[in-house]
Amino acid sequence: MFFAFPKTGRSNKIAVPHSNKNSAYDTIHCMTITAEKSSLSGHIRVPGSKSHTIRALLLASLAEGVSHIKNPLASADCISTFKAIPLLGASAEMKEGEWIVNGAGSKAHLPSDVVNVGDSGSLLYFMSPIASTFEGWSVFTGDASIRKRPVTHVVDALRQLGAEAYITRPDASSCPMVIKGPITAENEVTTDGALSQYVSGMMMAASRLKGTLKINLTDPKETPYLTMTRKWLEDVGAKVEISSDFKKIRVEGGFKISAFDRTIPSDWEAVAYPLVAALITDSTLVIDGVDGTGTQGDDAIVSVLQSVGADIVWDKDSETLTVRGMKNASDGKGFLTTKNLPNGELHVNLSGFPDAVCALSVIACFIEGTTVLEDLGVCRKKETDRIAVLKAELSKLGADVEEGADYLVIRGHSQVNEDGTKNAAFNLHGAQVESYDDHRVAMSLACAGLAIGGVSVKDAECCAVSFPNFFDVMGKNGAVFAHN
Repeated sequence: MFFAFPKTGRSNKIAVPHSNKNSAYDTIHCMTITAEKSSLSGHIRVPGSKSHTIRALLLASLAEGVSHIKNPLASADCISTFKAIPLLGASAEMKEGEWIVNGAGSKAHLPSDVVNVGDSGSLLYFMSPIASTFEGWSVFTGDASIRKRPVTHVVDALRQLGAEAYITRPDASSCPMVIKGPITAENEVTTDGALSQYVSGMMMAASRLKGTLKINLTDPKETPYLTMTRKWLEDVGAKVEISSDFKKIRVEGGFKISAFDRTIPSDWEAVAYPLVAALITDSTLVIDGVDGTGTQGDDAIVSVLQSVGADIVWDKDSETLTVRGMKNASDGKGFLTTKNLPNGELHVNLSGFPDAVCALSVIACFIEGTTVLEDLGVCRKKETDRIAVLKAELSKLGADVEEGADYLVIRGHSQVNEDGTKNAAFNLHGAQVESYDDHRVAMSLACAGLAIGGVSVKDAECCAVSFPNFFDVMGKNGAVFAHN
């Protein structure tokens, strides 16, 4: 459910309590929250992985038998997928902490209605190749955000595999999109692969094809997610080969997917927000249930932040991250700096985990020195143009941000000097900022506000796309938000 506030006569500045589906809270849309200076403490658990949950649902829908998916992420994107898989002939049931899918198996069929993916690019890019394996026309659309996201790369790839595929609006590059299958593995597809999701969709679609599906990528990005798809497919019986440079992918088609029982690991993309918030505030926070399997590229954020002095201890045996920020850091200062890195700059190539750009851009504003976030071109094709949005919104907070075609340069300052005294050069301040209905933008800017105070984020309810009850969960650990 969306984060919600109670209708009471109390002050609107609250450390938000935890809520659940049975609480007497009313959902508020078009919500603006104002993040106030806070200190975080205690234990926090982030939701299950969106990437794993959506893959699990789609593969379970094509499987023979009943699959049990434990710890699924009950976010807007995953709920959209849950609602979409019956269109393929599967049925699904939600229980507390578990989703049960009765797969369509050999009875899977062409989507029985228009597939409205809501705001989920993952569902759009994953399911459209699967739908193209059936004889007949499929129609894909979504909300206003989806109807701005490009699908020309999907149309081109499916045409190469033998489908008829069209964008319905003249001179548009986004949904609605119509596809007539079936595609065939007899054809070889060459595409850039700058977005990994539709490549993963084709890999999953191979289960319904005869022969070996051959995919050639000229510019593969987000490669950890291709590895995640490979591991999922191998776990359900597929034979998959991916070259070391990710430019050649081969999936033997026609394999039967058997039902499975899987527990969804925690979402590293969600871990980034409490992690960053704790480092830039006087906090000691333990993040529980952290995924140490290496299937999510976003776990690289730990080593990135440790390289600038962040006090983070990752205990893989106990699956915990212990994060100490500012006065609570081991040195009592929490000073973050790039000075010990080559040329005194932090360079991060985000081609493998581009969704971390929002969280890393925020904390870069609190690091003494220059941070260069590189290979970000794909971020212009996400829920919004995240490169342009981060430049615009962080600048409103007083940050020094330079935007390039596929990079961001952020010249930041620590809140304290190396000796722990107040840093006169630190001049970030509160302001009203836009989320652009982008969940990662909203959560990142809200975290910045916990350090500097007075950051008002418009349309903040969009956090539910990947982190349901984000403000509730953070509030239980001391984060203070006001709503208006």
